[in-house]
Parts: sequence; structure tokens; C-alpha cells
Amino acid sequence: VQVVETGGGLVQAGESLRLSCTASGLTFNSRDMAWFRQAPGKEREWVSCIKWSDGTPVYADFVQGRFTIARDSAKNTLYLQMNSLKPDDTGMYYCAIGRRNKYYCPDLDAYDYWGQGTQVTVSS
Repeated sequence: VQVVETGGGLVQAGESLRLSCTASGLTFNSRDMAWFRQAPGKEREWVSCIKWSDGTPVYADFVQGRFTIARDSAKNTLYLQMNSLKPDDTGMYYCAIGRRNKYYCPDLDAYDYWGQGTQVTVSS
């Protein structure tokens, strides 16, 4: 299984980015999926997840309505639309995928498949 994130970059505060996550070797059906991030010198933190059972998205408090997680199972792609970006949003963003028919979102962080990350840098 290979998980690949794309879409990161350098933007100014207030701008937007859309991250994408694709995977080879598995399908997205019946899997919880999530986005995490890690800033330099800090621990990894959960950003958002989406439940396979009913498609419900869940967000960390710091998102405050700025981010939207979505999945397109037909394209085997997970998205994170990030608006009104802040310098504190700077970090490496990781896509995480769970095992089929297992519940992770939002209480568990131990997803089974992870990408290498895509860097997001927000300048002030």
C-alpha cells in the first residue's frame, strides 16, 4: 500500500490550499480516513477525520470552520480544503487510512496506513 499526499505549498496568511491524498493497493470504501499535522518541534496532532459508516466529518477545535474534509471514493481520493490559513497552520500534513470496517474517527489515532506528508507553510 502506498499513500501519497499532494497539494502543500507556501502561502500567505488568509490564503487557501487544497490537499489531496491518494492510495494504491487499497480502496477507500468502508475505511475511516483522517488528516494529521506536525509542526517543527511539536508532536503530531489530529486535524480532521471522516467516518466510513455515514460520511460524518469531525474536526479539531482549532480548525474553527476553516477546513473541510471530503472523500471521493470513485477517485480513491481524500481532500482537505484549508481556507483562511494562519501561520500556526504551518507543518507537515499527513493522510491516514484505517482498516476496512474498523472505527477510528475521531477517538483513535492508530490508523494503519500513512503517507509521507506534504509541507504547508503559511507566512505572516
